[in-house]
Amino acid sequence: MRIAVYAFDGVTMFHLSIPQMVFGTVSRLGLADWRVSLFTTVSVSSLTTASIRTSEGYVLSGLGGPESAREADVVVVPAWFADGRAAEDSLRSLLKEAHDRGASVVGLCLGAIPLAEAGLIGGRRATTHWRAFEPLAREHPEMRLDESVLYVDHGDVLTSAGAASGLDACLHLVRARLGSQAANEVARQLVIAPHREGGQAQYVEHPMPRHPDDDAIGRTMAWALERLAEPLTVKRLASAAHMSTRSFIRAFREATGTAPAAWVRAQRVREAQRLLESTGLAIEQVAAACGFGSAVTMRQVFGRVLSTTPSAYRRRFRTTSPRSPSPSRASPTQPRRNTARTHDD
Repeated sequence: MRIAVYAFDGVTMFHLSIPQMVFGTVSRLGLADWRVSLFTTVSVSSLTTASIRTSEGYVLSGLGGPESAREADVVVVPAWFADGRAAEDSLRSLLKEAHDRGASVVGLCLGAIPLAEAGLIGGRRATTHWRAFEPLAREHPEMRLDESVLYVDHGDVLTSAGAASGLDACLHLVRARLGSQAANEVARQLVIAPHREGGQAQYVEHPMPRHPDDDAIGRTMAWALERLAEPLTVKRLASAAHMSTRSFIRAFREATGTAPAAWVRAQRVREAQRLLESTGLAIEQVAAACGFGSAVTMRQVFGRVLSTTPSAYRRRFRTTSPRSPSPSRASPTQPRRNTARTHDD
């Protein structure tokens, strides 16, 4: 798969590096043949290349021209200017041309702005850095901006929230194309969380727990991950944390940015993905092992969250020959503090 990342004068090296690190790791680990290139809107010949100067003052040369975007399967705008300036006509045309021929177009952080100006979002949901919500809403009132998610993926267009959530969006793309096991391998190599769940605010008002000497939420999350096959009501989780239900819900949201029930559902989906990819368990057995209660319920949840069925997911992403597993639990997704958060399916 060919991935073209837009490089422009003033881009930060951090934003420019995110898609290169994530997608480049796919190839380095031998998971798939994903080729990443940087391009500008300046035409180049076989004898010349383009260059840009990053916001840090470094000059990057050897960049491709518009033809890189025209040949790519995925085109990424990794960031944009904080002042929200209009994108030049050449970039808007390239993005629209790529979209019209079937390429996926990705806007990370403020990179959603050029996508909106190219008319690729329209009245659909999207997200961007939370500081840009108000000006972007003024310029594009037709957009349905969602400040509660890390990324929004429509298949043809993917937008992410601010800064580091671009990592989540790029990992999501790996997961969507290659499966959760491949995404987990990439995350492990980069030493980042394999999947930060959705329904979260981009920032948490109370980044540290109110009682830092007692991480009851983290311990309860680990406890729950060992019991996904069992009923995990909010009341039971609160009891495990030795808190009242009301206090637990408030503390859990402060620590993670999401609701307890949504987090449990997401962990069940993740475990089901793992079992479907790497084991030969029947669908009914996977549903029971993950706490869905029945194959029908699991199918309904997969439809809402992943827009597919368990059987179709297994056919697409199975990575090993069928075998009976030990449904061992993944390591707990500990509450993230002092970070941006979000996601959408």
